[in-house]
Amino acid sequence: MSAPNSTERKACWDARDRLWKCLDDNGDKVASCHKFQSEFEADCPSQWVKYFTKRRDFLKYKDRMQAEGFKPAEETQQPSS
Repeated sequence: MSAPNSTERKACWDARDRLWKCLDDNGDKVASCHKFQSEFEADCPSQWVKYFTKRRDFLKYKDRMQAEGFKPAEETQQPSS
């Protein structure tokens, strides 16, 4: 597979941006953004789709950690035997 040219890269990034906006506007409900998801997958190489999907998950996690802070899980006490 050859690397996408500048026009193909721009089409991919635009499709990604439209999908992410739809997801933001619809509370991350993928079902509401099926059209944009299909365009994103059609306009981007599959490795880029995987990367951008993981990237979005990470950015959402990072934003949540910055807003709420890290809260460690409660330790469960093991009954003494």
